[in-house]
This record gives sequence, C-alpha cells and structure tokens, in this order.
Amino acid sequence: MGITGQDATEAEGTGATPTARALRALEYDDASVRLSAALAVGTDPDPRHVDKLIERCASEPEFFVRDMLTWALTRHPVELTLPRLLGELRSETAQARSQALHTLSKLGDARAWPAITRAHLCDPDDEVARAAWRTAAVLVPEGEEPALAEVLVTQLGRGGRDTQLSLSRALVELAGVTVSALHAATQAADPRVRTHALATDRLRRDPDAGFEAAVEEAKRVVALGG
Repeated sequence: MGITGQDATEAEGTGATPTARALRALEYDDASVRLSAALAVGTDPDPRHVDKLIERCASEPEFFVRDMLTWALTRHPVELTLPRLLGELRSETAQARSQALHTLSKLGDARAWPAITRAHLCDPDDEVARAAWRTAAVLVPEGEEPALAEVLVTQLGRGGRDTQLSLSRALVELAGVTVSALHAATQAADPRVRTHALATDRLRRDPDAGFEAAVEEAKRVVALGG
C-alpha cells in the first residue's frame, strides 16, 4: 500500500511495513497526504486499520479527509466497525460523536438504531445533532417514525441555515408522519420555530420548492400573523 509524494515517503520511513506507513501517514501535516493515506487504507482494507481510522475521525480537521476516513471504514467488515462506532457515540469529544453518527448513516445497519438516543438528537453541538438527525431518518424502524418526529420538531428554529436545512430534510424524509407534529409547531409562540415549521411543511408538500424560497414564504406568513 503506497502513499505518493516525497514528503509522505520521508514521513513513512524506509523500514516500516505498508500498514505502518499508511497509519503513520494519517497523522502527517499535509492534508493531501492524509487524504491519500485514507484512500489507500480503504482501497486495501485491513482489520488492523479500523481502530486508527476511528481514532483519526475524532481529530481530523479537514472535512474532505474525514469523508475519506468514513469511506475507508465502510470498506471494512461491519462486524469490526459497528461495535467501535457505537462506542464513539459515548465519547466526550463532539467530533467523535458526529463522525461516528455520519459513518453509521453510511453503513445503514439497523442494529445501530437503539444507540441513537434523544441526547444525540438534542445534542448541544450542532454538528452532532445534524449527524444524528440524518442517521436517525435513515435507520428508524417501521413504526418508530412518529416518536422520532416528535423529538425532531423540538429542535425547530435551532441554529443557522445549514442546521435548519438538515433538520427539515430529516423531517421530510419521515414523510406523512410529520404532519401532526409540524402542524402543532406552526402554532408555537417563538416566530423562529413557526417559520421553520412552515418552511419544512412547504418542503414536505413540494420538495422542489427549495429551502430558501420556503423560508422566505414562511417569514411572510408569520409576519402577517398567518
């Protein structure tokens, strides 16, 4: 398993095994080297890489490298990755929790569902909460959708544009079960909650409307007291 580039070669060392070189490159200063290392690890999966990949997910600063780390994890046997990812959901490090949730959404293994708690769905860190919403919408078992929707609507009005869009997408993913929960939220005292609820309901009815257009329409309705 090779990592290209003169700097990477120097970082790997000449006497190390391919596995050791790849794992060492995941720590290198140059993000392009780390990206190449994650790609190499995923291209040639090795059970010895799993712990290091998960450990690196918790600290990797670059989004595109984290995404490659997730891809590399999905290339390994789920029997190895799933228990370790579930353990990361209890981490005190927000990025460890969010990246584990993101990877679980890519694995799509229903056995992860019981580990996604209300605490994750309402996590004070926006990135953790966003990852939890997406993952829950993917993994929710049949019959559990209404209960999930009831929790998700408690987060309406939260955060900025990206956070609100993530929540709206998760609610739309749940389709018809969100109708009653969203209707109640459109009567909330907080105008941010009402606006977000109305915009989400618009997207539910017309997925092609676009989030920005739905929000602007919802703002006009709230301003007019509708």
